[in-house]
Amino acid sequence: MLVIFLGPPGAGKGTQAQRLVAEKGFMHISTGDLLREAVKNRTPLGLKAKEYMERGELVPDDLIVALIKEKLPKEGNVILDGFPRTIAQAEALDKMLEELGKKVDAVVLFEVPDEVVIERLSGRRIDPKTGKVYHVKYNPPPEGVEVIQREDDKPSVIKKRLEVYRKQTAPLIDYYKEKGNLLVVDATKSPDEVYEDLITKLGLK
Repeated sequence: MLVIFLGPPGAGKGTQAQRLVAEKGFMHISTGDLLREAVKNRTPLGLKAKEYMERGELVPDDLIVALIKEKLPKEGNVILDGFPRTIAQAEALDKMLEELGKKVDAVVLFEVPDEVVIERLSGRRIDPKTGKVYHVKYNPPPEGVEVIQREDDKPSVIKKRLEVYRKQTAPLIDYYKEKGNLLVVDATKSPDEVYEDLITKLGLK
């Protein structure tokens, strides 16, 4: 089963992906991690991607699709996270999967209003020593632990990230709705409730 996760930053996609990996044996392919790994391991595709990244340019779609193709297992369940972000990427992915005799089985849209995203992300704090993530409201750091706020967790930056998401990714919602494989999950609920809803909708219960 090949599943795509869609949703704004802070919707909890990563949390749910980790649970599906741990409890249902999914493989989680995050394009950000994939790129970093390929660059670090100096693979032919990684070296190509590095050239674009060093110039501050976006890595071309066909290169990312090639990286995903390299990583896709022959069998088993896979979550694609962070890709596709645009219609062009979705079409390139469909074409590549078709060549492999595969298809996208389900696209999960994690729906969450902007104000919830802003509250979730702007409240995040990181312990620079351990990398542990806290939240000022939901999971405050223990006394004496010095924490920092990441630049991209500041409200003004979050608003920009949401604008980019809406502009680029919102058209994908209609694209997959037309294909009939879009599932919508209410991501404002607790992580446990979201997970229950998710595995029910994916038919994994």
